[in-house]
Amino acid sequence: MVKGLRSPELMHLDLMHTYNASASQTFWKLRVPASVPFLFTSMKVAVAASLVGAIVGEHTYNVDAYDHLQTYYVKAMSYLSSKLTFAYEGEDVGDFVQRPEFKKCAGMDDSYDLWECREQVWNHAFRGKTVGGTSFPNDRFGATFFQPYYAGQTFGLGQLNPLTALQMSDLVHKVSGLPKLDVEDPNAVYKTIMDPDLTLPYVAATIRKSIDAYRSIAGFDISHNPGLTATLYNVGNPEQRAYALKAENDRRRAAGEPEKLPEENYYGWLVNDKLDELKALF
Repeated sequence: MVKGLRSPELMHLDLMHTYNASASQTFWKLRVPASVPFLFTSMKVAVAASLVGAIVGEHTYNVDAYDHLQTYYVKAMSYLSSKLTFAYEGEDVGDFVQRPEFKKCAGMDDSYDLWECREQVWNHAFRGKTVGGTSFPNDRFGATFFQPYYAGQTFGLGQLNPLTALQMSDLVHKVSGLPKLDVEDPNAVYKTIMDPDLTLPYVAATIRKSIDAYRSIAGFDISHNPGLTATLYNVGNPEQRAYALKAENDRRRAAGEPEKLPEENYYGWLVNDKLDELKALF
């Protein structure tokens, strides 16, 4: 078990009952490998504890125990048998990001920087506003444009969403050689998310980005704390959170106060608390 870097207010047992998982379901799913779709049947190589922690955390809290393998297949086929589009109110996201508000993102080549920039533009210029006669919801960019059927849907071992996959496309291509994803081919994006042999590099890339952000921005090495990497995998926006932590610690140092450490949420608490059991499974 990894000690320290813990958020005390998030350690109450009632947090074990969040989302769709009761306490008994939580530990049943943690202790029975077959309850996580494909997880232990598809992995043919050693997997870092951070990767395992993120996956188990997502399936413990965000996937109900009844969302078993057959249900997973039904959902997957409902997506892949259809011609999908990433759009809002009939406007394809590929056309949407050509609006003048996104001009500052045009010169960015890396997929992560490009989609991060576009997400920031969405938050500042469109989210919850009426622009050009179109009223946009006060919701995340990914939930607005990248959920063809159900808002909030995530799939696969890592419970990835399409926007995250698009962000990680270049890094995954560089490291693994997998083809780059194209926003104009939503079906290929979803296939990548759902295929256990394709999605693991995207989970790993997402974790790598969080580790890099906290090291370079906030000055913390979280690579050996699976609970923290699982937390960031769950909540997202690692750069924003790293900058906030840096700003807080800059203030504390100026005031002569002890620095604030990165904190786990309930995902991370579970992962670190059960780390020995997770390692034993592999």
